[in-house]
Amino acid sequence: MKDLTHYPADLDSMTVAQLVSLPIRDFMESEGHVDEAIAYLKQLRSKLDAAKAQRFSEQARIALREAGRDFGTAHISDGPLHVKFELPKKVTWNQTILKEIAERIVASGDKVEDYIDIKLSVSETRYTSWPTALQQQFAAARTVDEGKPTITLTIEGEAA
Repeated sequence: MKDLTHYPADLDSMTVAQLVSLPIRDFMESEGHVDEAIAYLKQLRSKLDAAKAQRFSEQARIALREAGRDFGTAHISDGPLHVKFELPKKVTWNQTILKEIAERIVASGDKVEDYIDIKLSVSETRYTSWPTALQQQFAAARTVDEGKPTITLTIEGEAA
């Protein structure tokens, strides 16, 4: 990681108003250094997580299997250290097969909602390409919220 001495000495204690009043080049330089620090720390976090997994996963998975489970929480000890190992279950469903099953449920006269959670959605690209009359039919079901804005700063004539 590059030397971070270019940070304003008290960047962490500066208020938003103080950051707003920084000269734009100092602001952009500070923003770049923070991004570098985040990338560096993410890399370190990944390395530490891999080391923890290498050190404790096998023993914890054995403890889970001995308890008759493939997933869940295992508590193990490594000397005076207590390790809590949590392995969540991640389930995915084949949507094509579920659709076929749902059609069979409906055909048999049962309510599909008794068996399958259904979430309907409409692609925004499709919606905006529809004729106005069709859009109006769906308008009551549509809510538009704003996402988080992305603001990118560049000085004209300089590489991004």
